[in-house]
Amino acid sequence: MSTTYDMVPDGLLNDEKALLEGMYGKFGGMYVPPPLEEKLQKLSSEFRSAIDDPLFRNEFSYYLKHFVGRPSPLFLARNLTEATGSKIYLKREDLNHTGAHKINNTIGQILLAKRMGAREVIAETGAGQHGVATATAAALVGIKCKVFMGKVDVDRQSVNVSRIKLLGAELISTEMGTATLKDAVNAAIEYWVTSPDSFYLLGSQVGPHPYPVMVGYFQHIVGKEARQQIIEAEGRLPDSIFACVGGGSNAIGLFGAFLGDNNVDIHAAEGGGSGSKPKTAATLTFGEPGVFQGTFSYCLTDDKGQPTDSWSIAAGLDYPGISPQHAYLKDTGRVKYHVVTDQEAIDAFRMLSRTEGIIPAIESAHAVSLAVKLLKGKNSLGIINLSGRGDKDVERELA
Repeated sequence: MSTTYDMVPDGLLNDEKALLEGMYGKFGGMYVPPPLEEKLQKLSSEFRSAIDDPLFRNEFSYYLKHFVGRPSPLFLARNLTEATGSKIYLKREDLNHTGAHKINNTIGQILLAKRMGAREVIAETGAGQHGVATATAAALVGIKCKVFMGKVDVDRQSVNVSRIKLLGAELISTEMGTATLKDAVNAAIEYWVTSPDSFYLLGSQVGPHPYPVMVGYFQHIVGKEARQQIIEAEGRLPDSIFACVGGGSNAIGLFGAFLGDNNVDIHAAEGGGSGSKPKTAATLTFGEPGVFQGTFSYCLTDDKGQPTDSWSIAAGLDYPGISPQHAYLKDTGRVKYHVVTDQEAIDAFRMLSRTEGIIPAIESAHAVSLAVKLLKGKNSLGIINLSGRGDKDVERELA
């Protein structure tokens, strides 16, 4: 297939509300203190200028091909197909450089940071994949990097912690709150407010405008490739597509190219934890709309309506908020969001490893579990976004 990318997602530049204000229906926006609002307005302006510049788009496209290794394959999982009775393809984001979809976004944002003259980039990370990808991108262009990570995630993702440090980034562990992803975001934002020369390279489709729009833009290549690849392989669009969703970046990356195809069913697997509150990260299933970490979206809350803690065996899904675009897609009914428990994800992790010889990230295993459940005996055609590889997970109880 062609590797010359049109880097403008279908419809984005015609959607003035999303591009200029970060609004998806009633969700989104910029709920931050004045010092941050000024920085975000400048970032929004610079982002719009960059994506309107053919030189920027060409540079991004160059690194996607020659550094990330795109296009990632669309692989027919024959053994999984035989086991389920439906034809299942895997979008192999796990084969990207650094082992996940996160590198697409970090390359885009690091080029924007360089364009803006940033002297330092900072990032949050849960599973560690975004931390690794940010450290990688920073090393590539020669910018200092700090990665904030919750202490719980530092302990359960030791492989990625070592990779982050090896790549030359400074890893800062935080013990506040539950010491997981939301706390890493809080720590990164606190540092960002007091560090005017830093560029916050946010890893998921969350937070205040323009981050959801930016991350969606830099990840849209996943679905753009998958759409072309499935047509080349099967002569038609899939009946359904699947992705896991924590903050929402890998899911929107796949979903974006299919949102206008009403004959394609779209399903997202949330980190269900135990399957019910309070031990869950299924924000769109159990949460309520509200302002959280700079945006209006769904959030897990307590009995008083205050943001509460989340739980998932998958560090990358262990977040009580969600992308405002996913909130909109949930409320409009275009995407169906499902709870997948820790145990279901572990079972799928082992199953894919043993049936296809592919060890998925435990985050991606949630999407595998959901697809197998919904496609069993249906004789249909599906795509699962395999958003990352499972190296980081095999040292834990999953093996």
